[in-house]
Amino acid sequence: MNADDEALLEDLLAGEHRALARVISKIENRSPGYRDLVSALYAHTGDADVVGITGSPGAGKSTLVDKLAETYRDRGETVGVIAIDPSSPFTGGAVLGDRIRMASTVGDMDVFVRSMSARGTLGGLSTATADAVKAMDAFGKDKIIIETVGAGQNEIDIVRTADTVAVLVPPGSGDDIQTLKAGILEIADVFVVNKADRDGADRTVQELQEMIHLGDGGGLSGSGGGGHHSQEVIDAHDDWDGETEDADEESGWKPPIVETVATKGTGVETFIDELAAHRTYLVDSGTHAQQVRQRYAEEIRTLLREDVHGMLEDELEAAGGIDDLADDVRRGETDPYSIATELLEPIEACVGELEVDRERDD
Repeated sequence: MNADDEALLEDLLAGEHRALARVISKIENRSPGYRDLVSALYAHTGDADVVGITGSPGAGKSTLVDKLAETYRDRGETVGVIAIDPSSPFTGGAVLGDRIRMASTVGDMDVFVRSMSARGTLGGLSTATADAVKAMDAFGKDKIIIETVGAGQNEIDIVRTADTVAVLVPPGSGDDIQTLKAGILEIADVFVVNKADRDGADRTVQELQEMIHLGDGGGLSGSGGGGHHSQEVIDAHDDWDGETEDADEESGWKPPIVETVATKGTGVETFIDELAAHRTYLVDSGTHAQQVRQRYAEEIRTLLREDVHGMLEDELEAAGGIDDLADDVRRGETDPYSIATELLEPIEACVGELEVDRERDD
């Protein structure tokens, strides 16, 4: 790490918001040296509660996040907010830019709001967002809230970064609930029926209750982790003894349903209490440790995919470029499998040398 980045890291750890903003910009832009910065952040992370807020567009996510941040501040806790915005087709940046839609907390430096672009990555929630969470955690934020735009795969990907996921469901017909069920309902640790003063709120709550009850048979919340942790927790348990798995299944988390009217702040305290209850469950049940392990495993896989992809792109260029190779296939001179084997040979050779060195060291 160069001297400038070392100074930047020191300023971030000293609690300077300007340094936090610069570090996140380096992360988002993948600026030279950002990897060393993120690597250095890891030793200072692990204390923040990370909450994901997701749901269909128009559910009132931004207003609820505003009230959530305001209430946390009233309790003396510092807050970081990452808003995942749609990518601009022209610049790749966040369409809404450095928006401030959180009227209640404008000017409060202990509420740090950052919009980030999905940048067209798989699922929208890019590796950069996970790294930005690390930066806010290392900075010392007590609560980090990630708000997704509520479209596409974002809601699923947020799971890899958030400890607790709250899914907002606006009052509506059962058809809306059924539509959501195929995607984001399964990842919920807490359900929030926002705009609960509108017609249809009671019916929506009832439909969610019925869905959670049906899920006890092995669907929504009956797999031992509740919500989005269910399958991952079971997978993690495969490495553990069966008694732990059985105990977790018996005492698994069942997603509560909270009614809020975010514009008035109604129900926000109850919402925060449920988020805290889920955090307690995660720690007491041992699920949090498994969750973190799963998250780091996924980060390692993602980085390996990115790096190997980069190596292969370099090999492709050295071999004359993908178009020339495709032309060779078109002319019948070779085939895609042979090309892939040839390009992978140098990488396989390097891996083989590493294995030999490891055996020699052992």
